[in-house]
Amino acid sequence: MDSLKMKNFYNWISAFRLRTLPLSISGIIVASSLAAYNGLFQWNIFILAILVTLSYQILSNLANDYGDGVKGTDNDKRIGPERAIQSGAISPSEMLSAIRLNILISIILTTGLIHIAFGAQHLLLALAFLIIGAAAVVAAMKYTMGNSAYGYKGLGDVFVFLFFGLVSVIGCYMLFAKKIDHIVFLPAITLGLLSVGVLNLNNMRDIITDATSNKITLAVKLGAKSAKTYHFFLIISAIVTSIIYGVLYYNSLFNFIFFLAYIPLILHLNRVSKIKSPKAYDPELKKLAISTFILAVLLAIGHLL
Repeated sequence: MDSLKMKNFYNWISAFRLRTLPLSISGIIVASSLAAYNGLFQWNIFILAILVTLSYQILSNLANDYGDGVKGTDNDKRIGPERAIQSGAISPSEMLSAIRLNILISIILTTGLIHIAFGAQHLLLALAFLIIGAAAVVAAMKYTMGNSAYGYKGLGDVFVFLFFGLVSVIGCYMLFAKKIDHIVFLPAITLGLLSVGVLNLNNMRDIITDATSNKITLAVKLGAKSAKTYHFFLIISAIVTSIIYGVLYYNSLFNFIFFLAYIPLILHLNRVSKIKSPKAYDPELKKLAISTFILAVLLAIGHLL
């Protein structure tokens, strides 16, 4: 019985897709460092913002597993790691129950975060963030779930850029500062572009099975060759925007420590340029996600030194 429980535990941990979690909190780390530099940092807001973001990401992962699983997009021809519903480790009804529980957890955490950040003194901001939180929950679910799933219409890139870039960095900074500051825009764009790059890698890996399953991602629309060109555009644009940020907001040489993250990014582009088979993209997913997280951490450290 204990072994069965342990196996079930590991099945759920696998369904959470832990390797996606560092990428999801990259924006929180950057925004919090900018707030700290301006003397606005609060630990309770930071910790709750991390928990809220993780709850959204796990919700998205579970919903993605459910949506692709029940639609048959995740099948035995899929290249990436086997999903929970696809493998039969978790039933669709169990996954749906977990999604509902995760929605409840996300709502509780989001409400708590908004209350701590804004209280009754900033009612309009609190209402705005409640709407943003609701939109994040819906976006997490609607990527693959339902008949109008936007991930099946080539719109996933837009939503990832918005939520992993703009909302993550700018929104988190506003939790501390109660206002928007021009310093957050370039980091938000940088992380948004790199996050879209991770999604595009995933879509390039699955381009054949997605096309046959009628999941029309942007990679499917562009085709393999143009999707690779688009990928180079995303990563190079992220590097350029981060360089501009470093130059515009220069305080000391320590600010440029995040340039070290360009090494794995450039190596990544070199490997992608040589890839011929969709399967070869899979190892690059984790590498790009970790490189993005490293860039966020180094950017934060460099700004505080």
